[in-house]
Amino acid sequence: MTGATTIAVLRERADGETRVAATPETVKKFIALGAKVRVESGAGATASIADDDYRAAGADVVAEGAAAGADIVLGVQGPEVELLAGAKPGAWIAAGLEPFRRRDRVDAYAAAGFEALAMEFMPRITRAQSMDILSSQSNLAGYKAVLVAADHYGRAFPMMMTAAGTVSAAKAFVMGVGVAGLQAIATARRLGAQVSATDVRSATKEQIQSLGAKPIFVENVAGIEGEGAGGYATEMSPEYQKAQAELVSSHIAKQDIVITTALIPGRPAPRLISDAQIASMKPGSVIFDLAVAQGGNVEGSVADQVVVKHGVKIVGYSNTPAHLPADASALFSRNLYNFLSAFWDKEQGKPVLDEEIGNAIRLTQGGKVVNERLLG
Repeated sequence: MTGATTIAVLRERADGETRVAATPETVKKFIALGAKVRVESGAGATASIADDDYRAAGADVVAEGAAAGADIVLGVQGPEVELLAGAKPGAWIAAGLEPFRRRDRVDAYAAAGFEALAMEFMPRITRAQSMDILSSQSNLAGYKAVLVAADHYGRAFPMMMTAAGTVSAAKAFVMGVGVAGLQAIATARRLGAQVSATDVRSATKEQIQSLGAKPIFVENVAGIEGEGAGGYATEMSPEYQKAQAELVSSHIAKQDIVITTALIPGRPAPRLISDAQIASMKPGSVIFDLAVAQGGNVEGSVADQVVVKHGVKIVGYSNTPAHLPADASALFSRNLYNFLSAFWDKEQGKPVLDEEIGNAIRLTQGGKVVNERLLG
């Protein structure tokens, strides 16, 4: 690169996407590193950030052609190639790129000579925690899921003792205890629900208990830990799946609120709740399917629609973090800043990736798709 590194921030085009990949806070920090920042006009509008806020932070706000001359383009979702017109050869595209679902776009990045960096491929290692967009956005998604479920639920969450009688506490069940699930447990507890939770990974039992919830686990099924590479869940054996289904069926029939959060990277979301299990629930119960955009954990769930089956409301958003755009943008943009600043070479005036993280997140380079997860 010659001269100061130019970082471009584009306005998101995807339907329902309200987040933005940089905030005035991170713009100032990038400029402090020696970079120039160019922001497309209106990029922050849906996240309550005005163009003047970016200008005050030192960014150049442009009506069009934000990517022209850019060394690095930041996005929440991957921009289509036509929006990258004028970006420098070999420019980095750092965003959530959905490599498995949007392989066509990955191939287009390669053909255009860009170096595409999939932020969702960030390895789950200690030094990369502050760069992990999946964790930061899942945390907010778990919180929002409980609030939405509470809004659709026709009763109160906490136990209330009044002169007119006692209102019983709602029973909430969280399925999948990753980042989203843990936040869902904590939020439901704060709202006063009686909370239980389950996961295929036995190591999560203590985490559930530490938040004051009751763990619901299959016992006496030997050798099933459910822990995959990098802390993600893996698919279970037929024996475990049968035992899990029986346990969940008996438990779910007593629940008022169910939050499902299970995802397996690169595969459709596992089915956790069947139509028969929904039918066993009390009318007026609510299920929030956080995995609906990846095929859904719940039979019959439809993204961005409220489906009523057997008197039970099933809700799920295609993009849950986008329903909290200001906070989601703040966290996402810090993930991007933490990532680029960690590798910033002062002498070269640009970031230089190391092998461990670079090889994990780099999808394309030199006109080719290079990531092992896409070549296997």
